[in-house]
Amino acid sequence: MSDGILGIKQVADYLNIKEQTVYRLVQTGKIPAVKFGGSWKVKQDHLEKMFDQILEEKMKQF
Repeated sequence: MSDGILGIKQVADYLNIKEQTVYRLVQTGKIPAVKFGGSWKVKQDHLEKMFDQILEEKMKQF
């Protein structure tokens, strides 16, 4: 999507993981998402910030 809002399939493609894994991460709150009309939506900006934070924490371990 061009507006930076991703569905489950787009998140799975973006992270190169299975859709089922994305559903689990969204439902457990590990990926910030909002449910609209039965569909989960994720802001790409939030996903990128979350990814950057995780990488930063991992880099501190070295």
